[in-house]
Amino acid sequence: MIENWQNFLLPYQQAVNELKVKLRGMRKQYQDSEQHSTIEFVTGRVKPIDSIKEKMVRRHVQEDRLEQDMQDIAGLRIMCQFVEDIYEVVDLLRQRTDMTILEERDYISNVKPSGYRSYHIVIEYPVQLITGEKRILVEIQIRTLAMNFWATIEHSLNYKYQGDFPEELSARLKRAAEAAFQLDEEMSEIREEIQEAQTLFSYKKFLDKPDDEKE
Repeated sequence: MIENWQNFLLPYQQAVNELKVKLRGMRKQYQDSEQHSTIEFVTGRVKPIDSIKEKMVRRHVQEDRLEQDMQDIAGLRIMCQFVEDIYEVVDLLRQRTDMTILEERDYISNVKPSGYRSYHIVIEYPVQLITGEKRILVEIQIRTLAMNFWATIEHSLNYKYQGDFPEELSARLKRAAEAAFQLDEEMSEIREEIQEAQTLFSYKKFLDKPDDEKE
């Protein structure tokens, strides 16, 4: 029986904090080398206790199996500008030696019936505690800004309808998901033009800075 949830979740929060720093560090490396950053921004969270308990009931997860059977207690989200960036980020994560990839689920090539698109990776990540090393399961979701907008709206509606959407609303959501993906595809078609413009804009901002801020 988990008596102290705060202590139980502490290593998960540590994992999220460390991974946010590392993934944002990857983005900084791109920027410092004046390359297009495949990472637009990174967010992370530990699942709230009430959500964990609700999922335990819904998925029939036993408390003594919680650490092994619930993969998203610690979650990170990497936002990308382009669909191509998602797969580049996946390749970068595969090369890292500070985490072990356990599972990959490509919901972009294999879109869910609801219209949901994202790339999910489940990793095992070691955190160092005063009691020794503890290996934590973390779910990383990688998606475009358009995919994230759709998923955020769908998630909110899911709380209202508990997954049982009215038929008309479900159809509208699917159409919206396709429209969002069409936007991603259009942006991919002009990706080189966009990246060139962004590079020029970043350089102009650098030139406009006072000399003492250009280091």
